[in-house]
Amino acid sequence: MKEQLMARTFVELADSLVADFDLMDFLRLLTDRCVDLLDASAAGVLLADRDGVLRVMAASDERVRLLELFQLQNHEGPCLDCFHTGIAISVHDLRDEAARWPLFTAQARRSGFTAVQALPMRLRDEVVGALNLFHTTPAPISPAATPFAQALADVATISLLQQRTSERSTLLNEQLQTALSSRVLIEQAKGKLAERHHTDMEQAFTTLRVYARSHNRRLSDVARAFIDETEFLPGLSTRKS
Repeated sequence: MKEQLMARTFVELADSLVADFDLMDFLRLLTDRCVDLLDASAAGVLLADRDGVLRVMAASDERVRLLELFQLQNHEGPCLDCFHTGIAISVHDLRDEAARWPLFTAQARRSGFTAVQALPMRLRDEVVGALNLFHTTPAPISPAATPFAQALADVATISLLQQRTSERSTLLNEQLQTALSSRVLIEQAKGKLAERHHTDMEQAFTTLRVYARSHNRRLSDVARAFIDETEFLPGLSTRKS
């Protein structure tokens, strides 16, 4: 593994443990670092909302975002099983699990993925989601990488569950609901920006994220301003308000 990037990643994740951190940017950072550090081809995060329903909250690229949505829509796949059982799942060749997850396996292979690892995002007995790593080459999951991947999932979970009141479950529900609302805004902004600038959804997200970071603003706030056109955003807007 890349020791310097590993150290920087934990510093970045620790920096997110402050008040009012940008959860959506944090989750995207998590998926990006999983790809960089763990030799995964892509990564995604599923989180449960206040009703316990899983939602796609972050993905390192559009292929895996759509595959995660496919799992949820068809109620089938290793990431769902990981969430419901709280147990990590590693599959080094999805062809061996075609009988277990026939729809998911076929869709994953069509998307170019041949191996998957799902890790529970859990604190004590409470599972709030799953961190999922996808690979394009069938191969055993590295024993050295698995504890580090789980550590990243654990740090992310602690960030989600950090509490400043004794009503942790209420706080968690509020955090996740806010994140879900932010996700909708960001997806709308991605689509609008991609259409306006004639680019793809992934590049549109990168543009929004870079703008938010360079201007020290929350990603969801930038997305809302862009959708509503309430202010001129240099590099995003095409006209001054």
